[in-house]
Amino acid sequence: MAQRTATDLFSDWAASGRDEGMEKGHTASVEAMLEAVLPNLNPGFNAIDVGCGNGWVVRRLNGLEACQHASGVDGAVTMIDKAKAIDPEGDYTLAMLPEWHPEAPVDLVHSMEVLYYLQDPMGFLHTLRNAWLNDDGWAVIGVDHYAENEACHDWSGSLNVHMAMHSMDAWVDGMNDAGFRNVKAFQTGAKDGWAGTLVLMGQK
Repeated sequence: MAQRTATDLFSDWAASGRDEGMEKGHTASVEAMLEAVLPNLNPGFNAIDVGCGNGWVVRRLNGLEACQHASGVDGAVTMIDKAKAIDPEGDYTLAMLPEWHPEAPVDLVHSMEVLYYLQDPMGFLHTLRNAWLNDDGWAVIGVDHYAENEACHDWSGSLNVHMAMHSMDAWVDGMNDAGFRNVKAFQTGAKDGWAGTLVLMGQK
């Protein structure tokens, strides 16, 4: 059977209300990601959430006094429809990666649980740095599907969706190879049988 696209999967999940569970399940990791990256940004920063889902991280960022503007992009139709329904004044774009990029670069790119669905996530790191970020801007990326997290190893087969599998070291090497500076990696939320979210940070 041919693999499903990730965007079709997530559209179905949004239609069935699973986007709310994704938000709840990822909140602690995202808070750790933002806690790590926000001190590096100047007041008045702008941001984009890659794979924004129903827009919850965009709304979280726009609620910060230091954030001038945050927007979101997602390839799942129903996710973007939900984001716009919840936040009619918000800035949400329906588009497919890796072809799409913002009209103007931003100071912060945030991405939680998205990049490994791409056919070439390491190649996209180059695009992210070169076409998405302002000089000295930061990317912060959360990944639950990686080699050291054995609990995730059956996800691709059980969901019938392409997921690239890389080790923690390979992700760090990918950030460095893409030209990011000040690359940092840490795990958050580990518990019995779960290695936690791998968080990657880097500066252009």
